[in-house]
Amino acid sequence: MKKNIFIGCALMTFTLLNSSCADFLNQEPISNSSVTGFYKTQADIEQGVAGAYNSLQSYKQYGANFIYFMEVRSDNTYTESITTSGGIYGDFDLFRTVPTNSILDLTWAGCYEGIQRCNLVLGNIDNVVMSEDLKNQYKGEMLFIRALTYFNLVRIWGDVPLVTKEVQDPFDAFEFTRTPTSEIYQQIVTDLNEASELLSEKVIVSKIGSATAGAANALLGKVYLTLKDYPKAEVALKKVIDSKVYKLLDNYADVFDVTNKNSVESIFEIQYNKDITDQGSRFANIFAPKGSTEVTGGVGTSLGDNTPTEDLYGKYEEGDLRKEISIGQVSDGRIYCKKFVIAPVLPNQSDANFIVLRYADVLLMYAEALNENGYKADGDALNYLNDIRKRAGLEVYTAGELSSQELFREVVWKERRFELAFENHRWFDLLRTGKAVEIMNASANGEFRIEAYQLLFPIPQSQIDAAPDKMTQNDKY
Repeated sequence: MKKNIFIGCALMTFTLLNSSCADFLNQEPISNSSVTGFYKTQADIEQGVAGAYNSLQSYKQYGANFIYFMEVRSDNTYTESITTSGGIYGDFDLFRTVPTNSILDLTWAGCYEGIQRCNLVLGNIDNVVMSEDLKNQYKGEMLFIRALTYFNLVRIWGDVPLVTKEVQDPFDAFEFTRTPTSEIYQQIVTDLNEASELLSEKVIVSKIGSATAGAANALLGKVYLTLKDYPKAEVALKKVIDSKVYKLLDNYADVFDVTNKNSVESIFEIQYNKDITDQGSRFANIFAPKGSTEVTGGVGTSLGDNTPTEDLYGKYEEGDLRKEISIGQVSDGRIYCKKFVIAPVLPNQSDANFIVLRYADVLLMYAEALNENGYKADGDALNYLNDIRKRAGLEVYTAGELSSQELFREVVWKERRFELAFENHRWFDLLRTGKAVEIMNASANGEFRIEAYQLLFPIPQSQIDAAPDKMTQNDKY
C-alpha cells in the first residue's frame, strides 16, 4: 500500500495498517484507542468526539494547510517560501500545483481522517448508555464537523468520495468513487439541518469551543450562499441573528485578542492551547516574515507564509481601523498577517485560536442574501453592511450611493475582503462570486495566468494510484 492512500490512512484512521499510519498515530495519541469496537462507555464516546475536533485542529487542516488553499491561493496573500520546500507552498501561490504535491496528499488524508472519526462516533453512539440530551449534542457536533469538512473538500476538489459510514474493511474503500458535487452538497445540507436541531443554542460551559446550533445555521447559510439559493440562505442566517446569542464586539481588535478567545462575536473557532504539548497553534511561526525574530521572539523558524500582498495592503480605505489590526510590520519594512499571531512559547506552540465562523461574517452574508432576494435602497441589508463599516471607523453608505442591486452586490463583496482578511474566506468568495479568474489574472503581474480548470485543485496522485479504475483526475491535470 502507498503512503496516505485513500483506504490506508484517510479512511482507516484508527487501524494500524502500515508504517504510514504509524506517523499519524504518534502525532495524535488520542486515536490509539479510537478503533472499531472501542466505543462502550460515555467516556469512550467523549474521547472519540475530542478526536474529531483534533482533526480540525491538525496542521493538515486549519492548523496550517488550509491557509495555502484558501488565502495564499487568492489575491490576499503570498508565500516567501516559493523557492524553498521543493516549491510545494509556492506552487499554491503561482497556480502550478501538480498532483504529486505532498500538501494535497496530506490535506486530503487529514480531511478523511476527520470524517472517519465523525462516522465512528455516529455509528456507535446509539449503542452506548448515556443521557439522550448529551447523546444528541454529540451527534450534532459530529454532523457539523463532517459537514464542514465536506464543504471544504468539495470546494477544493469538486467531486470527492462521499463516505457517511464507518469503513471497517480496508478493501471496501477500493469501491468508493468520486461522488457528484450535487450529492455532496445534499449531504452537507442534510447534516447541517439535523445538527441545528440537535445542538444547543449556547456552548455548554464545560465544552468551550464545541459546535452550536448557531454554528450549524451559520455554516448552512454559507452553503446556501455558495449554491446561490438565496432564499434559504436568508432563512438560515436569520436564525443566527434572531437567536440573540451573538453580537459584534465594539472593538475590532478584541475579536483577535488571545485573552478574548471564544468571544460573543465568535460562532465557531478552532481551539489551541500553548500549555499542552502539540496542542498549540503554528500561526506565529508560519506568518512571521522569513528569517525575522521580532514576531516570534526568536522561538522557532519564521516561514514568511500568508504574507499580505501589496494589492490588499494598498486598497484599505483611509482610516480603516482594520488595517493595522490585521497587518503588522517589522523593522525592515516587511509586512505580515497579524491576525492569530502571538509569540510562541516553543516552536509552533502558541495560544492563538483560529476563527472559522463569526457574527460579522453572518451579517455580511445576510446582507448579501437580502440584496439578492430583492434590492431595497434603505433596507436591513444596508443597515447590516453599515454596522460593519462603523466599527471599522469608516463612513457609512447612503441609500443614494448604493442605488442598485448591482452596486450593493459589489460593495458587500468588497467589504468581505477587508473585514475577513486572512480568515480563509477569500479564495472561496472569489469562486462563488465568479470573480476568481478575472481578479487573479489582474493581480498576477505577469507571473502566471490562470484558466477555469485551475479553480479546482488536482486530485492527489496517491489516490489515483491506489484505485486507478475508480478514481479519476480533474480535467487538464
